[in-house]
Amino acid sequence: MEHSLVLDPIAYYRGPFGSKFGIPRQGMLVPQVEGRIVFCEPYGAPEALRGLEGFSHLWLIWGFSANKKAKGEWQATVRPPRLGGNTAMGVWATRAPYRPNPLGLSCVQLSAIDGTELVIRGADLMDGTPIYDIKPYVPYADSYPQAQSGFAAGAPQPRLQVVIPPQIPLNSRQRQVLEAVLSLDPRPAYQDTPEKNYAFPFEGADVCFRVEDGILIVTDYRK
Repeated sequence: MEHSLVLDPIAYYRGPFGSKFGIPRQGMLVPQVEGRIVFCEPYGAPEALRGLEGFSHLWLIWGFSANKKAKGEWQATVRPPRLGGNTAMGVWATRAPYRPNPLGLSCVQLSAIDGTELVIRGADLMDGTPIYDIKPYVPYADSYPQAQSGFAAGAPQPRLQVVIPPQIPLNSRQRQVLEAVLSLDPRPAYQDTPEKNYAFPFEGADVCFRVEDGILIVTDYRK
């Protein structure tokens, strides 16, 4: 028997990254990244949040809203950034966005409950991402330290030295977040062109940078 499921967002994520370029490629890679979950009516009712203050982390089920492929258009194999973007793997062995149902799953830290909004850290989401469900992270059921993780064994390590000149108009918090994000190299895995300039939106302005000999240099932060 064929079944269908219609999903409506219960909330939207509000955070510093205005495009998918620049976002950490997994949740909690950069815990300094802070954002908010803003509920749609009536899902932010106080009684719906009762007890949530007892949990430190949450699972978010969300939609790949920047996925430009049509619904149902998917790829049987994809090229994960962790493998340099040159090796094909089956889509079910990856977390790629091009899936029959373009849903993402992320673990984030619940930093605070501000009225009916949730302040979270460590999200790998774009500003405006629809959230379809929220579940508490329960360590005894959700954590398997000895689990195998195939080609993604171990978290990606910083690979670039980041230089943000003092004249770039960033406050100390912004500098800390960007240093952590940029050190992981946000460029597509197959690109390493020294003369190429890159940019991505961050907190309402564009962060511009280039990479030379393993050093990432922020060249501008412009509105």
